[in-house]
Amino acid sequence: MTARLPMTLITGALGSGKTTLLRHILASLDQKIAILMNEFGEMAIDSKIIQGRDIKIAELGGGCVCCSLQGEFEAAVREILQTVDPDLIVVETTGLAEPEALIFDVQESLTDVRLDGVVTVVDADSLVRFPQIGHTSRMQIEDADLILLNKVDLIEAGQVASVEEKLRGINPTAALVRTVRAEVDPDLLFGISRGRVATPAAHAHQPEFASFSFVSDSRYSLKRLDGWAAELSDFGVYRSKGFVQADGQSWLFNFVAGRWEFEPFEAERTTLVFIGTDVLEKKERILEALADCESSDE
Repeated sequence: MTARLPMTLITGALGSGKTTLLRHILASLDQKIAILMNEFGEMAIDSKIIQGRDIKIAELGGGCVCCSLQGEFEAAVREILQTVDPDLIVVETTGLAEPEALIFDVQESLTDVRLDGVVTVVDADSLVRFPQIGHTSRMQIEDADLILLNKVDLIEAGQVASVEEKLRGINPTAALVRTVRAEVDPDLLFGISRGRVATPAAHAHQPEFASFSFVSDSRYSLKRLDGWAAELSDFGVYRSKGFVQADGQSWLFNFVAGRWEFEPFEAERTTLVFIGTDVLEKKERILEALADCESSDE
């Protein structure tokens, strides 16, 4: 009997560090990895961040893999099994995904795959600044076999223990590891051999966020962009990511809940995604403010 291929599910809130973890995995492991990415919004950014490596990427966009894309998810997994023959499959879900339905789908419908483990990435900084844990985030924590408490460098040492206590109150059995930039020993991520059996659950997933994308060939001033990013929370933006052309080079832009950074990263043009509660109503204002950041030295 052929052994079933192990699958690892990476889940966590928007901006918690899932793609950063994926980049770390790819830099650390010398195995053939197939990656299924489910992004929120009509434009895939995460797959562009990791493209160019010796991996197989399948994108599942335009919906949430835990509900509206389950059929597409099953088809993508079967195609990977038939054409790629990887050593393992890693699934990165959108930050709005509730993993329970997906876990049950893998368990019941994909007989050639076994769910090795669920890894949930938690943003320590956001949890300190916004202590209330929403329904989706709670489910992601409850279903975890391993919890990565990420960005612990952004909070005070005395706050870490209280955050861990809160997580323990939700999931007392998962292994809990503190991380900075999601750097963790890959041996902790794989070979978990999840033993829990999922049961079917009523699932009426309704994302609370909206999103829009923006593409431009304009060039910007990094200093002006820094000031623009400082105002994104006022426009209702919770998460923004993508690439910007500024000061003669390209940058990877990451914005989460009022914190942001620019990392040098090769990209051809400015491509951004904005996610938030009322970003569609404020889209024009967001883009007008961005236009004011265009460089006068073009």
